[in-house]
Amino acid sequence: MSPILTVSATPTPTPFAFDLNRTALLIIDMQRDFVEPGGFGASLGNDVAPLQALVPVISRLLGRWRAAGGWVVHTREGHASDLSDCPPAKRERGEAKLRIGDVGPMGRILIRGEPGHAIVPELTPIPGEPVIDKPGKGAFYATDLHALLQARGITHLVLAGVTTEVCVQTTMREANDRGYVCLLLEDASGSYFPSFHQATLEMVRAQGAIVGWTATSAELLAAVSPL
Repeated sequence: MSPILTVSATPTPTPFAFDLNRTALLIIDMQRDFVEPGGFGASLGNDVAPLQALVPVISRLLGRWRAAGGWVVHTREGHASDLSDCPPAKRERGEAKLRIGDVGPMGRILIRGEPGHAIVPELTPIPGEPVIDKPGKGAFYATDLHALLQARGITHLVLAGVTTEVCVQTTMREANDRGYVCLLLEDASGSYFPSFHQATLEMVRAQGAIVGWTATSAELLAAVSPL
């Protein structure tokens, strides 16, 4: 049994204790379609700069977490080429210039196997790190994520990625319902809308961490791999 580590500098609302061997770093949807110009996020009229700024933060987190022996799981949101797993209620939402399945600068928008569906190069998964392809916002819906985590004995999740108020929060709430103890990294997650990011942090940690804890990546890394 590995020692219990504690994030204790300024996590909210209380110190966050975890066993590294039973904790997974879950990196949500750091895909070109969301992060880079010309992708789905930009087609919705969003400024992708705030999401691009997350890449070096998560890259540093990823390197230190891996070096400490921590396990990583990545997710990608996307659909089959025939859109059989993309309901009209999802495809027709928003005021996008391009919709899911349409051809954009990085291939068909949010279609598995297209260039835009890929995880940004700086955060490329390495052997042993599963990639969960999900058709919805939450990483547990219509995927084998729960079974994968259970098989490895995972009890705690550290969440990073995009966007805070949509796929990250949905996944965190799904995880909470399934009994996982969750920590959301404040500076390693983000939104096209800063106010949405801040509101999500406040919602998930309210009422004694009703959904989970929040902390910075530096605070987590101080516990995992002190310099």
